[in-house]
Amino acid sequence: MSRRTYLSGVGLSIAAIALVWTVLSYGGVVPPLFLPSPSDVVRAAIALLREGSLPVHMRASLSVIVSGWALAVVVAVPLGILMGTLKFVEALLEPVVDFVRYLPVSAMIPLLILYVGIGAAEKVAVIFIGTFFQLVLLVADVSSNVSKDLLDSAYTLGAKEGTVFSRVLVPATLPGVMDNLRITMGWAWTYLIVAELVAADRGLGYLILDSMRGLFTDRIFVGLFVIGLLGLAFDLVFKWMHRTLLPWSPKA
Repeated sequence: MSRRTYLSGVGLSIAAIALVWTVLSYGGVVPPLFLPSPSDVVRAAIALLREGSLPVHMRASLSVIVSGWALAVVVAVPLGILMGTLKFVEALLEPVVDFVRYLPVSAMIPLLILYVGIGAAEKVAVIFIGTFFQLVLLVADVSSNVSKDLLDSAYTLGAKEGTVFSRVLVPATLPGVMDNLRITMGWAWTYLIVAELVAADRGLGYLILDSMRGLFTDRIFVGLFVIGLLGLAFDLVFKWMHRTLLPWSPKA
């Protein structure tokens, strides 16, 4: 598929959504309380920018998201590779990881408040827990599915075990790991509302929850659009990193 055709498809999908939204809102099919018009959302965004509150909410949420997700990545990726490579590490960690990853993050908030308080650390911990245990298993699955023929070929050529691990296994795993990082960044954004549910005074999740209490639907849409646009920006960055940093990947 040519780039022009791809971009045409993107533009068509955006135009279709905008058309449906315009018809439903301006046509009076859905009341403004439930679906504000595009112009209402734009006015609300301009008002938040003039107040200076929208950039503050964005910075607060980005700080929480990036900190919690980055901590999860630093710990989960090495552990995941080891779990997928060494059966002893898998036997040691997988039961705990499987158990915790099924626990709802929202159910852990009372314990997190008790352990780390109600400050930024609690919010970062929510993002960390929500992404870490899923990422470990995803990376382990990628690592365990590296072609055995690839590893055997390296051993046949006389490579040592450490060399095979660092020069063959890890590079072969990285394309899948990059895809998983992109996926878990999306999950991190979904935990934003949960992270900012308790004792928050700033953040996009707080903006949405506070607007919900006052039935300011237009501001809710502003918060949702900003989250979506930031998420899209992260997604594009990951795609660029995949092509640039991993030239051996099939997706490159």
